[in-house]
Amino acid sequence: MLLRSTDPFREFDRLTQQLLGTTNRPAVMPMDAWREGDRFVIEFDLPGVSPETIDLDVERNVLTVKAERVPNNGDWQMLANERVRGSFSRQLVLGDNLDLEHIEAAYDAGVLRLVVPVAERAKPRKIEISTGGTSEPAAIER
Repeated sequence: MLLRSTDPFREFDRLTQQLLGTTNRPAVMPMDAWREGDRFVIEFDLPGVSPETIDLDVERNVLTVKAERVPNNGDWQMLANERVRGSFSRQLVLGDNLDLEHIEAAYDAGVLRLVVPVAERAKPRKIEISTGGTSEPAAIER
């Protein structure tokens, strides 16, 4: 059985942490981001969120992630309520060197994973240089 504490200061502290977050524990939607070769990977923790409530939107270079965690419906009484419920969102400003037209998204085991490829124009490439006397161009790296 789960016992509920009636300490009002503990409840106030919990509410403050949920709304404002802390440096150790963000309020909602914690994320990790890293680069793997020619792509960036971003993962958001969204446990208990139904995939149908997740909405991804890219406008210019701003990625917006919206999700909703709704309480289970049924004949039950809440004994503890520490997980954030309701709608929440997060925005990321993505660099111009990313290909925002080809973002891939997958949701598995409570983790939303986005893969954003580096744009072709931002990848290193070789530029050929022709010389005046020879017909074969020399290549240098940019």
